[in-house]
Amino acid sequence: MGKVYLVGAGPGSADLLTLRALRLIQAADVILFDALVSTEVLQLASSNARLINVGKRSGRKSFSQDDINALLFYAARNAEVVVRLKGGDPMIFGRAAEEMATLRKERIEFEVVPGVTAACSAAAAAKVSLTDRRIASNVSFLTAHSCEENSGKKWIEPSENNRTLVIYMPGQDYERLGSDLLGAGIVANTPCVVVSKISSADQQFLRTNVGSLGLVTALPAPAVIIVGEVAESAESAEEVIAVGKLEHFGGEEVRSHVAYSAR
Repeated sequence: MGKVYLVGAGPGSADLLTLRALRLIQAADVILFDALVSTEVLQLASSNARLINVGKRSGRKSFSQDDINALLFYAARNAEVVVRLKGGDPMIFGRAAEEMATLRKERIEFEVVPGVTAACSAAAAAKVSLTDRRIASNVSFLTAHSCEENSGKKWIEPSENNRTLVIYMPGQDYERLGSDLLGAGIVANTPCVVVSKISSADQQFLRTNVGSLGLVTALPAPAVIIVGEVAESAESAEEVIAVGKLEHFGGEEVRSHVAYSAR
């Protein structure tokens, strides 16, 4: 049996890989990679390596999770170094638990190599401290994707004022997302910043507030949304006024400063 490495590829830019991740990518016989792993990172693999795209994007699946688990087993049986390459960090919304369970069951040796997760990358891009001790005593990572898979289940718990939320995979329905946040008790003027295509040449972000989130055009995936007072400090290049009416306020007109910024 070979050894499987669950490796974090970071947010996309190859120079944000850890040195250990780089060495393993270069040494791998087989690489099973997700859709969020950039071409720039994949180009670091050996020309002799077998690259298998097992990614899932916008509900389109090339392989089911059971298929991926089986591929890991067969790859480890026939190769010395198997890299399971995941965008961001393997342990943050990367389904690593299911894959580790399979590897344990089949008694395959494995190791987890952490990567720079999207929350930290987005905060760095927008120059926002997720845990500014003056206004944020804790931070929570959430995924709107789980909301879609478990329709009807509550996915945002009532939020304290001094808490930062980082929402992974927010989707394109910002109106629904804003409604869910308001329903969890988050006040309408709470700042939020959306960061799209982190660390790529197409990186951009949008700054608004929870009450006006449904009034703005969703940024391209992949994206994360930072919600909380810390988002007020997000840098912006251009200010735009978004004006609209929200049912949450009985049709009252809401004005929000929205900032767009390219990399």
